[in-house]
Amino acid sequence: MSKIGVGVIGASPLRPGWAATAHLPALLALSEYELRAVATSSEASAKAAGEAYGVPAYADPATMIARVDIDLVVVTVKLADHQTLVAEAIAAGKMVMCEWPLGVDFEQTADLAKQVALAGVGNLIGLQARMAPSIRYARDLVIQGYVGEVLGTTMVASGIAWTSVSDSAHAYMFDATKNATLLSVPTMHALDALQFVVGDLADIRSASAVRRSAVRLADTNEEIRSTTPDHLAIAAVLESGAVASIFYRGGVSRGDNFRWEINGSKGDLVLTSPLGNLQVLAPTLLGGHDEDTSVAPLAIPPEYDVASDAPEGPAANVARLYAAFAADLRNGTPGQTAPDFAHALRLHRTLDLISAAAASGIAQTERGRHRRRA
Repeated sequence: MSKIGVGVIGASPLRPGWAATAHLPALLALSEYELRAVATSSEASAKAAGEAYGVPAYADPATMIARVDIDLVVVTVKLADHQTLVAEAIAAGKMVMCEWPLGVDFEQTADLAKQVALAGVGNLIGLQARMAPSIRYARDLVIQGYVGEVLGTTMVASGIAWTSVSDSAHAYMFDATKNATLLSVPTMHALDALQFVVGDLADIRSASAVRRSAVRLADTNEEIRSTTPDHLAIAAVLESGAVASIFYRGGVSRGDNFRWEINGSKGDLVLTSPLGNLQVLAPTLLGGHDEDTSVAPLAIPPEYDVASDAPEGPAANVARLYAAFAADLRNGTPGQTAPDFAHALRLHRTLDLISAAAASGIAQTERGRHRRRA
């Protein structure tokens, strides 16, 4: 298969975001891809991006999308701009990768999923936590019966942002109407991994609260009011009957910032990380079963890393996601390993059920979905 020509939107090196931190290092490390153009939101940032990456750069993303040598358009901008840019890429017949969440709400997400299905172009959603070797191995251990029957699972984590001090660039994350929230971003990235390993949530209860209503923007010393919860608790029953508990808080903890236990009739698995954003850093896997009296680090077989040449750090899981997407294209199995827009739509449905449960105090039910065994 010839190299996949990539154009990245949101590649400004002046205020480096997730594109510069993860997507570009990931793509540059993979032989299946070739960076051919970048786009930003201004002439100054486009000029800087062109100099930084040595490819044509545009202040108008539509011009970049129209290039005949661009096969895959990568959308890594603020959530509010996803719909327009993704739709432009689809209309141009390009494959498209978009960061999670795909749309601001379920309706936007459903519309984009429908558009991409009708166009028949390859598509990828940025849910890379599931690509971590430790998570993929944990999934297989569960399938193989390492813990026996899964009885329950508990996840406690910190979302880093959504605390009492931020900056003006991230002020939008404290506005509930923007939907870049503690629930929609770190919690749903982690929940996607949880469902990948132990199965889908079926009966959902949740509670949330704004515990830090005043937020100081350090760069301007301005105080804003937060309207989005910074503490979130989810209690659910999985389709298997196992019980799940997920708790996310804003900021960081002096204790564990990420701890996930999977408890079964014959053993236990534990995944830990110093970072609560599971999509950013692969967790460490520990396990114990049968006659073991404690958990210990588990060696992860090398075949669970689908991109062994991936750079370390935040780009690693993103590189694995792109490698899986290329493999799906090569094998003619779109969406089998790398999650697509249809998967994003299902996960957004779960997000809405959690939100509805928190707002109403009434349990929400979604049964009958079947997880993919990739």
